[in-house]
Amino acid sequence: MVKKILNEPESDRLEASSIRALPVPSAASDSPTPKSFEHAMAELEQLVGQMEAGSLPLEASVTAYQRGAELVRFCNAQLERVDQQVKILEGGVLKPMLPGNHTTEGSE
Repeated sequence: MVKKILNEPESDRLEASSIRALPVPSAASDSPTPKSFEHAMAELEQLVGQMEAGSLPLEASVTAYQRGAELVRFCNAQLERVDQQVKILEGGVLKPMLPGNHTTEGSE
């Protein structure tokens, strides 16, 4: 597509002054904070599915991308918070979980 655009006569090209920037929706202020990590992941999966299907118009795709980025930040913050809690519970040392060892101490 880039080659096609570059090979077009200059008279067929759009001038920079005729191109308007898309309005940037304020996704952060309009979208509610997810109730939980699980809700955020479910919404993110739904957005990704819609975007991959190509069923969204351009403006909706931009809004969905922005909401997705917001959800990813929320999920990362939640994971960081839980990671810090685990480190505190384990005395500052994060112990690796061994495959097949899903029981907690004293539960056997």
